[in-house]
Amino acid sequence: MDKPAPSSSTILGSAPALGPQTLTPTPVPTPVPAGASPAAGPSTDAPTRVPFISPQVASYFIAGGVAGAASRTVVSPLERLKIIQQVQSSAMDQQYRGVWRSLVRMWQEEGFRGFMRGNGINCLRIIPYSAVQFTTYEQLKKWLTNHGEKELDTPTRLLSGALAGITSVCTTYPLDLVRSRLSIATATIALPTTPPQPTAAPSGGISPPALASAYHTASAPAPTLAQAQGAAARGGRLTMLGMARTVMRDEGGARALYRGLPATAFGVAPYVGINFAAYEALRGVLTPPGARAGAPRKLACGALAGSISQTLTYPMDVLRRKMQVTGMAALGVRHAGAVDAFWYVLRTEGVRGLYKGLWPNLLKVAPSIATSFFVYELVKESLLPPS
Repeated sequence: MDKPAPSSSTILGSAPALGPQTLTPTPVPTPVPAGASPAAGPSTDAPTRVPFISPQVASYFIAGGVAGAASRTVVSPLERLKIIQQVQSSAMDQQYRGVWRSLVRMWQEEGFRGFMRGNGINCLRIIPYSAVQFTTYEQLKKWLTNHGEKELDTPTRLLSGALAGITSVCTTYPLDLVRSRLSIATATIALPTTPPQPTAAPSGGISPPALASAYHTASAPAPTLAQAQGAAARGGRLTMLGMARTVMRDEGGARALYRGLPATAFGVAPYVGINFAAYEALRGVLTPPGARAGAPRKLACGALAGSISQTLTYPMDVLRRKMQVTGMAALGVRHAGAVDAFWYVLRTEGVRGLYKGLWPNLLKVAPSIATSFFVYELVKESLLPPS
């Protein structure tokens, strides 16, 4: 008797029977254009968003602003004294002569508010000024060295600093002018009794204006500029906005807020350039790469750099102040320009007149620049992750 033929399931042993299956179609690859790399697959990631300002640039800006505000507040009394000594009449130097004696007088007449007079607008000015300056300098160093491919030498530092100084001063100059006016508005500077006269006399000589009061006395204190112009009684003069409105109303509109800008830019460019170049050169000597740089050495680098740059460019700072306050009729002198102011100072006061207020300014610059660089690096390092 014949046995039945074994089935295929018997031959395969434990292989299960296959049921009906659904075949998945093989995806057809999309043609890739020539020169393009094939995509790994559909991406679910959102498109990368490029920030408007990189974190590095933002850290430069924030650190520069904080450094500027800190440095100016520390030396506000000396800053105001420097401006007063720069613009007071040469015949009345006895009123604000000597740093300590002048600071004591300022305290006795106006108290702590006298020390801080003009510091509010100075900080308002210096925050964007310092922020723009440090940021521009850092960026220019990268661009001029092609992001590190070229050597960062001293001429490159000087050029970067000079351009950074011009950029920052053009950005904030009106605030600087108003700050200068506020700094001297309440100072007891001797005032002329005659109307303002041009700097050049027809006969070739220059006669100094007569003075209303020479010294402070208990019975007849010398008038301030604000009192001379009747502004103290009106009350709205000694504010930032009030002073700016007065300048624009009395001296020719918004253009008056930029009086002295060329002289300022001409003086600031070498000052900032020398300042940055000297600081980085001193850092290379006092805090060489690889060595641990302590706070005293960093502060010393900033103090020395600021003193060197300020001494070399101080005459331009005097001319800048002369131009900024030349519209104040109570001072009795109007200058047609920076060159006119320069020759006027030489004829009436000699070369020494170009360095009026240098000593209190050096006392101010050393701690100011030291604080500025130190705080800048401190804040920048705290904002940027270690590389």
